[in-house]
Amino acid sequence: MTTAAPAQQGPPKRPSSSSSTSLQQQRAPQQPPQQHAGLRTPSNRKTIYDRNLNRTRTAELSRASFAYLFGEMVGYAQKRVTGIQDLERRLNEAGYPLGQRLLPLLLLRSSTPTHPAPRPTRILPLLQFIAHTLWRHLFARSADSIESSSTNNHEYMISDNEPLVNQYISVPKEMSQLNCAAYVAGIIEGVCCGVGCKAGVSAHNAGEEGGMWPGKTVFLIRFEDEVVKREGTK
Repeated sequence: MTTAAPAQQGPPKRPSSSSSTSLQQQRAPQQPPQQHAGLRTPSNRKTIYDRNLNRTRTAELSRASFAYLFGEMVGYAQKRVTGIQDLERRLNEAGYPLGQRLLPLLLLRSSTPTHPAPRPTRILPLLQFIAHTLWRHLFARSADSIESSSTNNHEYMISDNEPLVNQYISVPKEMSQLNCAAYVAGIIEGVCCGVGCKAGVSAHNAGEEGGMWPGKTVFLIRFEDEVVKREGTK
């Protein structure tokens, strides 16, 4: 009985180029997906949100930059308005959210680790906070005066003899009643509402031609009834 020898096998076939390429693709490590171009971040991976809020306490903004940006904002607000009151309303609405954001920032900067700054919830401390703390932050000086109305216990006035926001705005004669400090009035209104003292704030021209302060502006603050009643019960 004889046993048949196994058939000789030929040399192994090499895989085709297409199959080898597919194997290399399977073995190669997957590359991370490319990120779309967007906002650039610094090399240290820190953004403006990582900065200390007290870092820029004494920083100053270039007046030329402020004049350009504020002029552009007034020009933008001037589009599609029906009159002076409508333009001042739009400037007021633009300043309102800034006031609400400045309130916690200024309270934080006025605090110490052991003595946090109290939130001004009464009318007089609130007016002093606006005329001094807020004004120094915005204009590097305090407001010129604080007054109460002699005829209405709901109304108070903060005066600025030379508002910075009006120094770089040229108002035509037909719009002489326009006061671009309505933007600052919106900031004041945002601060008042931020502490729970709801009020309406408007800016009024109080200067006289040929006088010492021709550009004087009075910010009239009208507190709502509930705020005045709450003030009387405290």
